[in-house]
Amino acid sequence: MLGGGGAVTYAVASPSGHDDGALPKRPVKVYDLALQGTGGDRRDLTRTGTKQFSLLGVTWAGAAKRLHGTAQVRTRSVETGDWSAWHDLDLNADPLEKPGPRVRGASEPVWVGPSDGVQVQVVRKNGTTTPLPRGIEVNLVDPGVVTDAETEPDDTGTATDTGTEPAGFALDGTDPSPSTPTDPSTDPSTDPGTTTSPSPTDGQSTSPSPSESSPEETPGSSAGTSASPGATPSPTATVPTAPPSTAPRPEIVSRTGWGADESISPEAPEYNADVKALFVHHTDGTNDYTCDQSPAIVRSIYAYHVQVSGWKDLGYNFLVDKCGTLFEGRKGGVDLPVLGAHTYGWNREATAVAVIGDYTQTSATDAALTSIARLAAWKLGQYGADPAGTTQLVAGATQKNLGGTDFTAGTSYTFQRISGHRDGYNTLCPGGLLYDQLPRIRSLASGPVQGLKVTSVGSATLSGTTYYTKGAVKVGWTTTTPGALISRIELLVDGKVTATAPGTATSVPATLPLGTHSVAVRAVHISGKTTVTAALKVVAETTVPTFSTTPKLALRTGTVSTTAVPVTLSWKATDNAALSSVRLLTPTAATFGPTVTSSSRTAKPGAASVWSMRAYDYAGNYATSSPSYTPLILQETSATKTGTWTARSSTSYLGGKSYSSATKNATLSWTFTGRSASWVVSRASTCGQAYVYVDGVKTSTVDLKSTTTLYRQAIWTKTWSMSAKHTIKIVVAATAGRPTITTDGLVYLK
Repeated sequence: MLGGGGAVTYAVASPSGHDDGALPKRPVKVYDLALQGTGGDRRDLTRTGTKQFSLLGVTWAGAAKRLHGTAQVRTRSVETGDWSAWHDLDLNADPLEKPGPRVRGASEPVWVGPSDGVQVQVVRKNGTTTPLPRGIEVNLVDPGVVTDAETEPDDTGTATDTGTEPAGFALDGTDPSPSTPTDPSTDPSTDPGTTTSPSPTDGQSTSPSPSESSPEETPGSSAGTSASPGATPSPTATVPTAPPSTAPRPEIVSRTGWGADESISPEAPEYNADVKALFVHHTDGTNDYTCDQSPAIVRSIYAYHVQVSGWKDLGYNFLVDKCGTLFEGRKGGVDLPVLGAHTYGWNREATAVAVIGDYTQTSATDAALTSIARLAAWKLGQYGADPAGTTQLVAGATQKNLGGTDFTAGTSYTFQRISGHRDGYNTLCPGGLLYDQLPRIRSLASGPVQGLKVTSVGSATLSGTTYYTKGAVKVGWTTTTPGALISRIELLVDGKVTATAPGTATSVPATLPLGTHSVAVRAVHISGKTTVTAALKVVAETTVPTFSTTPKLALRTGTVSTTAVPVTLSWKATDNAALSSVRLLTPTAATFGPTVTSSSRTAKPGAASVWSMRAYDYAGNYATSSPSYTPLILQETSATKTGTWTARSSTSYLGGKSYSSATKNATLSWTFTGRSASWVVSRASTCGQAYVYVDGVKTSTVDLKSTTTLYRQAIWTKTWSMSAKHTIKIVVAATAGRPTITTDGLVYLK
């Protein structure tokens, strides 16, 4: 116990002093420092070294008195030695209707993290004539190291609290036994340390008369036995039976799990008739805490409420940290309607959850929102209440809320089932940004699942609006509702449940029988409400495509070289369901759409090449066809000639040579066995015409004239349906003014 503004010297054991990095256990302790002042306008505590603490608040004598002014604190970090900026304490804490004589007026407590120095200033509000109340103190809470988990070293050699799986990310909706503590090895009778705070008392209020409705709780003489942490007491005349819920219970760290010292709060809990609403609060203070500090924060608030403010127990029914871990607050059984002390005038018909942190400038995390929603769905579901609905609450006090709504004691008013502290009392709590998130909490808690849509159908291919598969599928989906609020996901095939996955899953496999099917995804919210996606058409089939026309080559016009002959590749593929693509595998690779039936390519002359093609349907079935073709070049020297022909030499010609003639009716003839042929020539502005005969029949008149000079041009082609012996004869027409033609040979396809 410390009094006055003097400095306190001390020694703190360093974690590094332990070989294993573990912290020794130490009890929760509370220290009180009186503020000094000469007049009625100001109280101060200059920079003062203290023993280690992590939470603080300002209190004063007389719970019924209000501190009309400003209270600011700054603290020195144990880790860095730096002093923080000034922090305004929230003095607008809910009043007590009939406080006991030993209950103190108090600010809201503020978590500041491990600190060893404090400075405080309390100033009367400008224009206020009411003096500051007497006995103003700053109260420091050291949460100690209480649970075994907190003594365990992490990989860095410092103590940590592994805690339990955050409720916001729990993978299932199992309801753990409420009598099983999170940390059964914890000794709840650990010495809480020395304190000057009042001994525990039920100073929250006195018992209401039959005509009154108390906003708080009944005195310490209330009937019933003290419940063990987290356990549900056996039903008695004063202890109700825990009703079943329409939603699963989330994981909740028990009082034993966060290290509650039950010896400082020996009085039995009191119960309401039911739970009509849940009020959302924030605890104020920093948001920079780590989630392994959360049990210590809860212990500190507990110590502040009981040992500093003089309440019988922690005021909130539940608390939740930014990682989504839920904590049991006031004892009495988490599944019972325990009377709390949280929302002035409305405690008799409601429960409450406080989010650890300050949400005036920062929004609450998705994990915290998810856990509040799970808690609300379960707790309100015990009484058949829709978390998105409204209810009538009877005011236990005459007052007004932050919005200016006046309430008269004994009168019923409409509230959202999930409301903010400010809806019932004139306070900024739970912070404007968290308050703005309440509609999302209501939607998450009530259901149904929002934003459900199928995002993929694995092992299947979409064509138009139809998916095709051989049978196996893996359907994927997304939701905007967190998986922890989804009971299960069902895959519906033709309206029947074919596969089931947990709410946190994002895909599920299935095998469809052959045929056409309707496939949809149904999400079941923890409330039981369902959401179904639009049905998808999925065809399962295993029939392979066919080549109704096998891949064929035909010579085409273009530039010929000794390494590349222009050809046209043609084919036709069909499928019983839907053709997807046709792929050329060799001699080069290419992919074509289902309606494409030809492609301009080049082939290497003088060698056989396999033209392998594969036709795919959308289900992944395929068929392959691999014919072989050989383009061959017949030089002009291999032709049978008549008339006068002159040999010419140039690197621009095939083989370096060509024939030219201006003699009318001079001829060149080639005989070959094949299915396609092309005549190769040189072209220029002075070139004339020639006649082409096929197997003795004149088929074409070809003009070799060109505005630019071109070499090795396949100018004329002919293709037959099958390979056969053919003779191609070229006849010089001796065109007037430009009688000369130059031929560079013939190409045929074998």
